[in-house]
Amino acid sequence: MDKNKIKTESRKRRHKRVRSKVIGTSSRPRLCVFKSNKYIYAQIIDDNKNKTLAASSSLKMKANSLLENAAKVGKEIAVKATDLKIKEVVFDKGGYIYTGKIKALADAAREGGLKF
Repeated sequence: MDKNKIKTESRKRRHKRVRSKVIGTSSRPRLCVFKSNKYIYAQIIDDNKNKTLAASSSLKMKANSLLENAAKVGKEIAVKATDLKIKEVVFDKGGYIYTGKIKALADAAREGGLKF
């Protein structure tokens, strides 16, 4: 089996395990993160209503590094959340390890005013 396929399958298994426990409510929605090789995406989701409340991605951002883009996405999602009067979220890191881009996004969202 291909090494990248094994890594992807392991991440999906971890994410499935986490999603069985992490649920976003209307009072405390879920901040879900997905990253690809080029871009990073973040969504604030209310799982009770099955609705995405806010979303942000690095698709149109121009920066020197992917870490800077991740931090910009974190700041942008925090601004959108405060516009919706959301102060607390549950962080769903999508089965990824909490380093690098995921950590930069989370730290920037915390600096923007989100609590998790």
